[in-house]
Amino acid sequence: MNHKILQFFKNLSYTLLSNLISLVISTTVILVIPKLIGVTEYGYWQLYLFYSSYVGFLHFGWNDGVYLRYGGEKYGNLNKKLFFSQFWMLVVFQFLLALTIFLISNILSNSDKIFIIQMVSFCMFIVNIRCFLIYILQCTNRVKEYAIITMMERILYILLILILIAGGINNYKIMIIADIIGKLISLFYSIYCCKDIVLNKIKNFSLDIREALTNINVGIKLMFSNIANMLIIGIVRLGIEHEWDVKTFGKISLTLSISNMLMIFVSAVGIIMFPVLRRTENSRLTYIYKTVRPPFSAVLFFLLILYYPMDIALNFWLPIYSDSLKYMIILFPMCVYEGKMSLLINTYLKTLRKEKIILIINLFTVLLSIVLTTLFIFLFRSLTLIVIAIVILLAFRSVLAEIFLSKMLEINLVRTLLQEIFLTFIYIYTGWFLSPLVSFAIYLVSYTVYLIVNKKEIFTSIKDFKIILSQK
Repeated sequence: MNHKILQFFKNLSYTLLSNLISLVISTTVILVIPKLIGVTEYGYWQLYLFYSSYVGFLHFGWNDGVYLRYGGEKYGNLNKKLFFSQFWMLVVFQFLLALTIFLISNILSNSDKIFIIQMVSFCMFIVNIRCFLIYILQCTNRVKEYAIITMMERILYILLILILIAGGINNYKIMIIADIIGKLISLFYSIYCCKDIVLNKIKNFSLDIREALTNINVGIKLMFSNIANMLIIGIVRLGIEHEWDVKTFGKISLTLSISNMLMIFVSAVGIIMFPVLRRTENSRLTYIYKTVRPPFSAVLFFLLILYYPMDIALNFWLPIYSDSLKYMIILFPMCVYEGKMSLLINTYLKTLRKEKIILIINLFTVLLSIVLTTLFIFLFRSLTLIVIAIVILLAFRSVLAEIFLSKMLEINLVRTLLQEIFLTFIYIYTGWFLSPLVSFAIYLVSYTVYLIVNKKEIFTSIKDFKIILSQK
């Protein structure tokens, strides 16, 4: 087998395995924790996960700049002295920032929120310095080591959770500490993987402010676009927390977590694609996009069928959450649009160094999120409308970004995008208003028609994919 094909599938197998383990563990946690702890405690657990999901932005684009500037390089060719200095400068900066957050948290009156913010400060320190090393591994295509780090964190985390459960301990605070321990140990392994960078000689350290500022300057647009990306749903979730109680916040968060589980596999492929595309000539990017997109979209729409058996199983397992699980039919299509953004659109825009376009699109969608949140939560106070808004926002962002990208690549995707929007509408409308059996039948027929209409592009793409991998 061609070396490039073999290497691609090796990397894919590593990331798929690590992400499969993450999926199993995430599914276990999603299904087990709400069964064991109260709805209020589960809400605080989700609040910790919600806040900690934003800590990656407190390196202010430093790590993103490294990822963008050195993407596609070989690890052996990196300037180890330069990265050694950058790493330890980042460590000191993150320590001071984490200490500040920890001390400021004491002004809060709610003891649960004080604990959560303090744990988030620990999480921030660990995650951001580990992220520096993970990005180096990703952008130099050391996928195996990255996969092991991911698996290690999740396996240690679930083992600690199972030990706690076996010991009769089911307090959310202990579970948060278990999460931090898993991250900390995986940080030590990432240091081992990059030991020639982290454990260099002190005499090689240089306070290179210019390099740090260059990385921040390059990465900050991507960082702000990532912040905006998370705020699209984050604003909606904050609105739910503000207008309803922590129990409702926890229930909707559970539904979002279930709907997002499929994204784990999509992210696995995206991690491999970026360094590969950075090493590809720009003249071939259009051909690759036209080859990858049709079968990928077909797979994403097929995965929506998983909702029907999952709905039956989850309502049986978590009857106390049945009032929020009904929103899953509305939220499930977010996997399609988030999947395309994660694997194809964002990866391509980053490869073409169009971070500014990503930022503008995300900021525009954030403004729309503020408008819809204000309208649906504070004016109509409708939980159903605000859940629908999540899918509208993600679909809007994906379609808008792909229109921009298609113009750069000189591809006409109008017909395909309209087909996908219509298929999404059928899925949500029938799922919400009709019985599960009838809606399943209608969607299956609609999906089959979609495949027939696009069969030529799909089969051609599958045939061309091997050719792309084998070309040097």
